[in-house]
Formats: sequence, structure tokens, C-alpha cells
Amino acid sequence: MGGVTLDVAVARRWLELLAAGLIERADELTRLDAAIGDADHGTNMARGFRAVREKALGVEQPDVAALLKQTGMALIGTVGGAAGPLYGTLFLRMSTALAGSDGLALADLRDALRAGVQGVADRGKARAGDKTMLDALLPAVQALDQAVAAGEDASAALRAAAGAAERGMAATVPMQARRGRASYLGERSVGHQDPGATSSALLVRTLADAFGAAAAPPP
Repeated sequence: MGGVTLDVAVARRWLELLAAGLIERADELTRLDAAIGDADHGTNMARGFRAVREKALGVEQPDVAALLKQTGMALIGTVGGAAGPLYGTLFLRMSTALAGSDGLALADLRDALRAGVQGVADRGKARAGDKTMLDALLPAVQALDQAVAAGEDASAALRAAAGAAERGMAATVPMQARRGRASYLGERSVGHQDPGATSSALLVRTLADAFGAAAAPPP
């Protein structure tokens, strides 16, 4: 299983891409949330990742675990509603899983992402099909499982994971929400794409993009 591994430089690139994408798409995420939530997901995520830029990316970090820990703490400290604790837990659990390591192989990244996603499930008391961010994240972990078993390189594996996350995001449209604010709407939540699944799909896509950029040959 060759290809680029997860080191501090790649992790920083990921978080920079994610911050840029969330800030750019803040209005879109807020529109999605206005249909079934509090109309603040985009605003909250943009504010949170501006804090990530300052508190995690704005200083040198000794390893990937430290970078992800600071990311999680910044999000918990600045993002309102459910998104702060859920995204913060995702990054903190990933950090714990990667403690003491750097230059990580694809299987290590998969294990860390799985730990983060399990943290989200535990914190939100949600599962697949509840119309939440898990509907994007769980398919991504499953795709990475398959890629690790097949011996794929990291760039190809993460592209597959990003595609799986985006299909999971789209699949939330016909679902009826069973968790979170959207669950209060009952059947009226059907027909709307979940904003948390949308931002989570972007999280996986930017991770794939960061690996792709690192693996690209120099000009």
C-alpha cells in the first residue's frame, strides 16, 4: 500500500482546504439548515474554522495528533448548537487514536476516522439512516475499509471515500430525520438534504484533495 501518508503537512493542507470550503459554502449550508434546522450551520462552521485557522493552523504543531486536538478544541469553544460538540468530538477522537504517531499509513488514518465517527455516533446517539452527518461519514469509513483490504494507495482510497460520502449525503434527501432539530419536523423533513451530511462530505472530499495534492508530481 504505497502513496502519501498522513503527516503534519498533509493534515494542515486538509484543514486549510476544509476551512476555505466551509467559509465559501457557508450560505449554502445555512440555506440547507434553514429548511430543517436553525438556519445557522453555515455561519457556525465558518466561525469555527476561522478559529481553527487561528488556534490550530496559526501555530506550529509537533504532530498530527496535536494538530487535530487543537482543531477539536477550537471547534468546541466557538461553534454553537450541536455542530461544535459533534465536530469537536470527531477531531478529538481522531487525535487520541493517532497520539504519538506521525507519517501514518492509510490503515492508521482509517482507524482514526473510524474512532472519530464512533465518537460522533456516541455523542449524538445517532446511527445510519437518521439523516445526520453520520450518513456521509459511515460510508466513507466503509469505503476505506474496502480500500485497505484491497491494498489501494491512499489517494485512490480517499477519492473512493469522498465519493461514498457524497452519495451518502445525497441519500439524506428522501430520509425522515430521527435525530436533532430536524426530527421535530417529522415527515416535513423529507425532501431536504441534511446540512451536517453536506459539511461532512466536504470534510472527506478535502481530505482526499489534500492527499491528491501531496501525491501529485512536481511541475
